Amino acid sequence: MTFFRRLNRGPDFYRYLWKLSIPIILQNLITFSLGLIDTFMVSQLGNTEMAAVTTANVPVFLLISIVFGIQSGLGILVSQYWGKKDMASINRAVGVAAFLGTGFALILAIIFFLWPVAIMDLLSNEHQLSVMGAPYLRLIGFSYVFNMLSSVYASAQRSVENPNFGMKLFGFSTLLNTGLNYLLIFGHWGFPALGITGAAIATLLARVAEFVICVIYAMRCKAMPFLSRCFFHPGKEMVRKFIKYSSPVVINEAAWGLGNSMLTVILGYTRESVQMLAANAVMGNIHRLCLVVCFGIGAATAVIVGKAIGEEQSHRQVMDLSIALLQFAFLVGLGLSFVFLLMVPSLFVPVIFPLFKLTGGAAAIATALAVTGFAAISLHAYSISAITGVLRSGGDVRGATALDLAPQWLVCVPLTALCALVFHTGYWPICIAMQSECLFKVPLCIARVRSGKWIHDVTGREADEQ
Repeated sequence: MTFFRRLNRGPDFYRYLWKLSIPIILQNLITFSLGLIDTFMVSQLGNTEMAAVTTANVPVFLLISIVFGIQSGLGILVSQYWGKKDMASINRAVGVAAFLGTGFALILAIIFFLWPVAIMDLLSNEHQLSVMGAPYLRLIGFSYVFNMLSSVYASAQRSVENPNFGMKLFGFSTLLNTGLNYLLIFGHWGFPALGITGAAIATLLARVAEFVICVIYAMRCKAMPFLSRCFFHPGKEMVRKFIKYSSPVVINEAAWGLGNSMLTVILGYTRESVQMLAANAVMGNIHRLCLVVCFGIGAATAVIVGKAIGEEQSHRQVMDLSIALLQFAFLVGLGLSFVFLLMVPSLFVPVIFPLFKLTGGAAAIATALAVTGFAAISLHAYSISAITGVLRSGGDVRGATALDLAPQWLVCVPLTALCALVFHTGYWPICIAMQSECLFKVPLCIARVRSGKWIHDVTGREADEQ
């Protein structure tokens, strides 16, 4: 009964939770849909082309993880400063995130541009995939330089309870990217048919448009006014705070992205690498799409818990609030798991997989990935809200990092490698191994949250230099 007692918080609480969550869910739905649309359009060129883009996106996923890490680290500071209505410190934090994030993204983009084939040769046993995907990798990295800046600003707006901005921003860029894909991949309306290279150019142009919109909006926003003096001169104290609380998050996301990329690399070295990579390209995007509700609740949890700490609510209030949010996330995950598992035989196998040109062995592998991934949604929902929502917003960045990485690197990656490369078990054990981390992550998260040792006011008592 204690479980349901904590959930009994009244309709106003859940209206507020969904008010924050739904725009973030829609934003993530739009963002992840772009990956699925890209995959669908490239799949029409053939399974080999789709496998090439999947391989090229392995190092890109590392860059995406850094973008998300910078966003999450910024959210820790901004949500608590928002609880204190400290606009100057919010601008300083955004400035530090923008400069550091852009620097990281630019370095990786230059590396991708200079050595695309060499990088891709490390990720697969098929050299033809490296040659085919190299033009894509050369360009796609630069799109994330602009995406870093727009994502940082959208994250700040979300942390000050304005998630609608990111939803609208990424909705526009996804529509623009999709339209440009149609023109540049296939050569419609007089445009050249550039294939894989066209997909990269479309993404780059869409990300530039995102950035321009953010600049215009920032100049006109009154709720979170742009203070140029604070943004361009954040001060050593803010740099110190950002590095202290955000660098573990960035390292966490980069290492998690690397671990997730390692799973794709492992698939690229299996005996049926092209079929494995093609199936994973489709189901990887679909699985992320199916988790958008979980990511939305996790992001809303970070705002709510961070604001509560910034408002100096009692330890017991913060604990009860956090546990209620985690229980709610788990129940939502259970519902999603049930619905999506029912859709595997009725929708995915007969309709979606043929639509993506997945047949024979590739379709069978995709089915296994679907069943194992959907069955684990409730566990992912809890761990996402616990790590990215509760622990990080409470300033427990090191604890969150340990809980996120240890199950992945000590269990999931080695177990998948053993199944795929040593014992050659077949695709079902490999797919189960790829989901194994959540079985260990959830009990560890429960123990850490219930300890209460994660609650910290990261804003400090001292005033920052004006």
